[in-house]
Amino acid sequence: MFSITDLFQWDRFITPSIIKVFYWLAVGLAVLFGLSGAASALALMVHNIFGGLFALFASLLGGVVGVIAARIAAEFVLIVFRINEHLGAIRNNGRM
Repeated sequence: MFSITDLFQWDRFITPSIIKVFYWLAVGLAVLFGLSGAASALALMVHNIFGGLFALFASLLGGVVGVIAARIAAEFVLIVFRINEHLGAIRNNGRM
């Protein structure tokens, strides 16, 4: 993981170590919002069955899209840091 001294030095990035925490938080939020929308859609079905079904479908789809978007964003951040590591390795090999 990382130590507390890494917070005060710029030799090592800490984001790749903690990106998984942010990913799981985003997944949890997407699932909670999807379930909240589904509960609201079930309440709407009492008044309008077709509107409730549409809202149920849209909220569940939104939750799935939120989980996928969180994964894409986390992978994008990790790819940027991996590119940085590879460029550093290329730079260090060129100095020999």
